[in-house]
Amino acid sequence: MGQNQTVKDNRITVIDALRGFALLGVVLVHMQQHYSIFNFGAFTPTEPAFPVLDEWIGWLTRNVLMGRFINIFAFLFGMSFFIQMDRAARKGVDFRRRFIWRMVILFLIGVVGSAFYSGDILSFYALFGLVLVLLYPLKTRVLVVVASLILIGAPRWISFGYDKIAAPRETTVVANAPETERVRAERPRQMADVAQETPSLANTIKSNLTDGRMRTLNYQFNWGGRGYLTFALFILGLVVGRIRFFETVHLHTRRNISLFVLFAAGAWIIGRMNGLLPQEHTSFMQGITPSATALFRMTLNDVNMVLFSAAITMGFVILYHMKGIGKCLNLLTPYGRMGLTNYEAQGIIGSIIFSLWGFGSIFGRWHATELFCLGIAFYIVQVVFSRIWLTYFKYGPLEWFWRSATYLKWQPFRK
Repeated sequence: MGQNQTVKDNRITVIDALRGFALLGVVLVHMQQHYSIFNFGAFTPTEPAFPVLDEWIGWLTRNVLMGRFINIFAFLFGMSFFIQMDRAARKGVDFRRRFIWRMVILFLIGVVGSAFYSGDILSFYALFGLVLVLLYPLKTRVLVVVASLILIGAPRWISFGYDKIAAPRETTVVANAPETERVRAERPRQMADVAQETPSLANTIKSNLTDGRMRTLNYQFNWGGRGYLTFALFILGLVVGRIRFFETVHLHTRRNISLFVLFAAGAWIIGRMNGLLPQEHTSFMQGITPSATALFRMTLNDVNMVLFSAAITMGFVILYHMKGIGKCLNLLTPYGRMGLTNYEAQGIIGSIIFSLWGFGSIFGRWHATELFCLGIAFYIVQVVFSRIWLTYFKYGPLEWFWRSATYLKWQPFRK
């Protein structure tokens, strides 16, 4: 086992490469979900050309990609927060005010992204980033306790108890994801009435910034609690940054392998436990209180996905520091450095591909296998573009704008 270069120009390159890898899973999942754009009834769907392969890819999306790779993306955001604060502190600079302004800019970038893709999460990341500033002075063990309480579902259990006391109602189970976050083949047909207006970019922007934002907000902070899980991952990223895990990760191969085995085994055990609980038909509706069993399954599912994400992370780290394979994975470093630009580009281009005012009449007919290949092809194009771009420029386009807006001064752009 060899050692890939870990630090370059004061950047921990394995983090950039890991961010780039996480965005591979993100784009593959979002392609399967048609970027939350519903065109049911707009045209007659084609017969699947690869039905068996479609099933396998559907399984892969649900059980390996969905929720796991976006977890890594969120975790790395929390770690990046620590890195920025720590580097400023070493220079004797209090970066908190600047970071708050930085989150305001990110929020605005997220709003623009949401106009195209209603599931864009950057505006929520900005809000969570503001809370991180408040939590930053807390001791590490306190942060671990807070993150653990969130992971075991404390917010949803508190809400569940409040509803039982303050507003008793019929108990019904709810889904682990809203209709907009399901693989297309699993969405109910009644979603056809989501958009009755004439397809146009203007109507898409209007819908995404109104109803779309409300659906996403409901998804983030309803019983599914995706937003709470994301915030817990932000905190864990801050904690891992504090212990400087990635600064010396290349020196501890045995530890890395042990952690990979531990996380993978934990994910398998929790998954098996979840599978033993009664299966219930679920639907995600406001005003409905879930059953205690459904809540417990959601908690197990959250813990399972976090452990799964941790196993993927450690597996990537191990491979990154191996000769040969590590050199290939290092090709993702430029992509990860341009993570903000690439994530937003995914959402904007995805909306063009699947909207009826764009190319939805073509790509909206595609099934899982074709969409998977489309996602891979799109990702490869972005990887190549990122590598070429950073040959001539210091930052990605949005990264440069974000940095310039943060310091209220145009930053050097060309190399």
